[in-house]
Amino acid sequence: MQGLRYALLALAVAVSHAAFGQAYPAKPVKFVVPYPPGASTDTVARAVAQKLSDTMGQQVFVENRAGASGNIGADYVAKSAPDGYTILLGTDATHTTNVFFGKNFPYDPVKDFTPITLAVGNVIVLAAHPSVPVTSVKELIDYAKKNPGRLSYASSGTGSPHHLSGELLRQMAGIDIVHVPYKGGGQAITDFVGGQVPLMFSSLVTVAPHIKSGKVRALGFVEAKRYPAMPDVPTIAETLPGFEINSWLGFLGPAGLPPAVQARLHAEIIKALNAPDVRARLEPAGLVVVGNTPDEFSAIIKTDLDRRGRLIKAAGVATD
Repeated sequence: MQGLRYALLALAVAVSHAAFGQAYPAKPVKFVVPYPPGASTDTVARAVAQKLSDTMGQQVFVENRAGASGNIGADYVAKSAPDGYTILLGTDATHTTNVFFGKNFPYDPVKDFTPITLAVGNVIVLAAHPSVPVTSVKELIDYAKKNPGRLSYASSGTGSPHHLSGELLRQMAGIDIVHVPYKGGGQAITDFVGGQVPLMFSSLVTVAPHIKSGKVRALGFVEAKRYPAMPDVPTIAETLPGFEINSWLGFLGPAGLPPAVQARLHAEIIKALNAPDVRARLEPAGLVVVGNTPDEFSAIIKTDLDRRGRLIKAAGVATD
């Protein structure tokens, strides 16, 4: 009799979750971007939010909660109600690298979130201001060795893949370049294009217009293979074999998100990402659509946590 009671209770819970999923959303949904406007996260979140507003029967809007290299926005979502109305567009920084920087990290990147989908791979490029007399990674390394400590590079924040790319270059090339962290790519690109910072590791979506206009120069991609949309730009690995950094953006809810809501969001986000106009907006800017399953996304987070931890230690990045 007791077994029957538990079975009926489980069925009632399942039915209520399903009903909640069908009724969802009953009010506007908020996408939290943990970086300022102008970054690649902002581009992806707004493109998807616009599509979901058309298909889900409620407004889906973007709120930028920047600071602490993305940790403030991620922590806000981690501590939000798991009802599907507050969703994070997280990154490999907020969910892998940042964990290894500083003490008393505010959230657990695995236990405090419900993965929905890894939305896009984020192509990153090393670029130089024209004031720096180099046209290739090799020339940059040679110049930096002759001028130790005189070159600096901008990134979207401490612990970001852009920061880690610079530290890996410094370590592998044996050069002395100074990291200048910003609170997001949008702020960094302004100073970089203006010449206040001579180098920048940037998401392609942020710097691509300035490369095309000739205001800055692309030196090399951080991924293992050349980016098909810009085949003339080499990889850094072509000069420094073994150099590679991967970056991604993905949607997550707070831990405890009802499965029906997770499934609805997953289906709608995948549909939005694969819309021809969204792909045409994202992919030329170095945002490669992925759209995997929640389980696949969860596995990537866990794998990257291990890999980034070992990479940070090997690169000698300070984590205090």
